Amino acid sequence: MTHQSPETATPSETSVTLAHIMGGNDTNLMGTVHGGIIMKLVDDAAGVIAARYTSGPAVTASMDEMLFLAPVRVGDVVTVKAQVNWAGRTSLEVGARVETTRWDGLSAPVHVASAYLVMVAVDTEGVPRAVRDLVPETPTDRRRFKEATIRRENRLARREAIKASRQDG
Repeated sequence: MTHQSPETATPSETSVTLAHIMGGNDTNLMGTVHGGIIMKLVDDAAGVIAARYTSGPAVTASMDEMLFLAPVRVGDVVTVKAQVNWAGRTSLEVGARVETTRWDGLSAPVHVASAYLVMVAVDTEGVPRAVRDLVPETPTDRRRFKEATIRRENRLARREAIKASRQDG
């Protein structure tokens, strides 16, 4: 479904899927893929979505609670599925789900990680710029939008509490 105007978008219009086969250079001493490699793939997917959604540059402001649920090994094909969950005045939240399958495709996909990233649209000087509105369509879109709002409120409250703690200190 296409959105009504250039000032809005729907979550389904923002989705992207990136795939990458894991090689020997991606592993740690345990023989599994470095968590940082997975985080970079998630950040890459979020960056693509943010640039498309904002029609220009966007930077990563934060990554909330990257959860690693299962290991990734050499030869696994890692797939990052991501979409915009929420958009504010200059920022947006991208939700990412990471799955892995063996290169031969004989195994079912395994959910290995999830993350939420806050991206900020910036101009050529690095100054935040306005983004278009997100219009949730489905019950899942509305749930994700609401949960993203809760995460945003928690981030802002945590930031203010830390700032107050440093002033007391």
